[in-house]
Amino acid sequence: MDLLPFDEIHIDALEIFANHGVFAEETTLGQKFLLSITLYTNTSKAGISDDLTFSTDYGDVAHFASTFTKQHPRKLIEAAAEDLACAILKKYPLLAGIRIQLEKPWAPIGLPLQSVSVTISRFWHTAYLGIGSNMGNKKQYLDMAIQQLNEDEKCHVEKVSSYLETKPYGGVKQEDFLNACLCIKTLYLPMELLNVLHHIEENAHRERIVHWGPRTLDLDILLYDNLVMEREELILPHADMLQREFVLRPLAEIAPFKRHPIAKKTIQQLLQELLEKKQ
Repeated sequence: MDLLPFDEIHIDALEIFANHGVFAEETTLGQKFLLSITLYTNTSKAGISDDLTFSTDYGDVAHFASTFTKQHPRKLIEAAAEDLACAILKKYPLLAGIRIQLEKPWAPIGLPLQSVSVTISRFWHTAYLGIGSNMGNKKQYLDMAIQQLNEDEKCHVEKVSSYLETKPYGGVKQEDFLNACLCIKTLYLPMELLNVLHHIEENAHRERIVHWGPRTLDLDILLYDNLVMEREELILPHADMLQREFVLRPLAEIAPFKRHPIAKKTIQQLLQELLEKKQ
């Protein structure tokens, strides 16, 4: 995600009559909702050129949001807001993020109140992934993983490196690997993305039996924005990427000037240092 401050376009208190709710009277009769949206983007080019094609048409967004909210009833306003945020970010490519407040003035709780609302913020994040396979049709497994990521409504594959054939890592006797790196835009948070990757591995019948052993498909998060985190399930940046040529070489192909948030060096520099160590 871009660290520079974003400009904001506001749509405030758009009235929508829809059928979100848990109770029968809500789902059948419907009720009024108030929708407020903040679009995070860069308006500089539009402001200089006075050309709408360089901005996001707030009128079009308002009509799309109204129609979408009416046509996709959910039990929870949390779910309705989540669906709408994702749909808007997928439809309007100039947006970096969105803030949605979905307000329910007629919430049936049996007490006097002005309204109930939920507010969420969602942004596109940039993640770099390592993918590999050394069982069966290796290329087919890599192609399948890329396709499934691109079909996910909260992901978009932006760059794919060349497929690189490499020797096994870790000392376990096995077939050579086919490796690559991807750059994706994603709305998932790191742990959510990790779960998605595990699900794709399971679709490829990945079994975690031998550490560094053969696998149909291996998907790793290498970098996520400039995030540094350490949990039992996930360490970012990837703990071993600096020692792995089969990671740095394809990563340098698609992101040579991406800077490692801890090493403070570009991927191209890190690859060159690793190759010099091996001489």
